[in-house]
Amino acid sequence: MTTRIPVIPTIIVAAAIAVMIGLGLWQLDRKGEKEALIERAEAAAAMTEEVAYPADPEARDALLYRRTSVTCDEVVGVTSTAGRSARGQNGVAQRATCALAGGGEATVDIGFTRDPTPVEWAGGTIVGTIAPGGRIVAIEPADGMEPLAQPDPASLPNNHLAYAGQWFFFAFTALVIYVLALRRRATRAKPD
Repeated sequence: MTTRIPVIPTIIVAAAIAVMIGLGLWQLDRKGEKEALIERAEAAAAMTEEVAYPADPEARDALLYRRTSVTCDEVVGVTSTAGRSARGQNGVAQRATCALAGGGEATVDIGFTRDPTPVEWAGGTIVGTIAPGGRIVAIEPADGMEPLAQPDPASLPNNHLAYAGQWFFFAFTALVIYVLALRRRATRAKPD
């Protein structure tokens, strides 16, 4: 007596395995895209000439890791956030929101402190690096603060190969579990 393979569960498991394999292949494609992004970011970080800070937030992504300068005519507010000093210490980045001379706003990390209390800062010209998120990380800190660690393209994660491996592992695991379930079903169906 032969045991029939259940059609609907087999279709569902096959579809799930196909989706997982597809997600693994997609992650492999993303790996290549991320490598190209990191390569462009490293090339941008190596450029020394300044670029104009764009008013359009979407245009800032094309200028990540480039050097720029802005004049903060009016400090809208100062907050503190977790940060790292140029010497590698953990502490606080003092972050200012500025109304710019040419119109628009910019977020500027003006320096590193150990005190989380937002500092008083009157504004001025800041030369810095455009970081992910469009903020500017000052190269020279505001008075009374230490320099912040500059944005580094090497810190961009590229873990897509690991994600692809996970999806392929999940697909393989689903296949093994389903085969074991079918074998168990077949053993139960055998007459004694």
